[in-house]
Amino acid sequence: MKMRRRRVAALFVVIATCLSVVACSSLSSRVESAQKVATAAGFQPFVLGTSYFRLAGFSRIRQLGRPVTIYIEGDGRAWLSGRPSSNPTPADPLVLRLAALDRGDNVVYLSRPCQYVDLSAELYCGIPYWTRKRFAEEVITSVNEAVGAIAQNSKSTEIHLVGYSGGAALAALVAARRQDVGSLRTLAGYLDHVSLNRVRNVDQLLGSLDPIEIAPRLKSVPQIHYSGRGDKVIPSWVIRNFIQAVGSVRCTSIRIVDATHREGWEGIWSKLESVMPSCR
Repeated sequence: MKMRRRRVAALFVVIATCLSVVACSSLSSRVESAQKVATAAGFQPFVLGTSYFRLAGFSRIRQLGRPVTIYIEGDGRAWLSGRPSSNPTPADPLVLRLAALDRGDNVVYLSRPCQYVDLSAELYCGIPYWTRKRFAEEVITSVNEAVGAIAQNSKSTEIHLVGYSGGAALAALVAARRQDVGSLRTLAGYLDHVSLNRVRNVDQLLGSLDPIEIAPRLKSVPQIHYSGRGDKVIPSWVIRNFIQAVGSVRCTSIRIVDATHREGWEGIWSKLESVMPSCR
């Protein structure tokens, strides 16, 4: 089926109707929670139109032309009691809170497709896009377009990507397509879903791209991958597999920290958000 393409919307134009529609639904508590975190940190809401999805987020841009750090959300509330949820908007805005801790001048939080938007107005949003197709080509294309729009509207020629869990896979896949990525940082990164799902004996993500396959293209990108010592969801060997696939000990490192998959990251990030990776 031929995909309908949509013009990438300008950043920082607040499309209040989108967030308002969601806020009036059963998702109001999730949206309100995110808005409180964002407002307290001086962030402004936005919605970006891309070829396939509208992507919602929050931004704080203080100096045009300076590097911008973009935080990419995890998989959100994709599953409930072993069944796909009806809406993947995060119940806990952990990644937004991490972005709020960032003391940089230009910081953007970018949600995943189908999060924080009115699903009835989305042409492509359906359960596959927050389950097995969460890293599909159309998802990567849309996130990459949004990252490009953020860079263009902030007049930045250098971006720094931070991804949590499934957002780490997206950050890596997007970084492999760009020339302006100054660094990549991941937290609890779902960077080898094929191997992990095989070990767990669960269904593979059919229709999703594999970060391991593009890893060698990131050989010269400075990167730090953080893994929680108590993470039972994504163990450190998953991240080590990705680093091995990158094939560069000069530009990549893994750091084991005192966290589980969801707990402990805020206290850690408040100390580490300013630590930038470099190629030794």
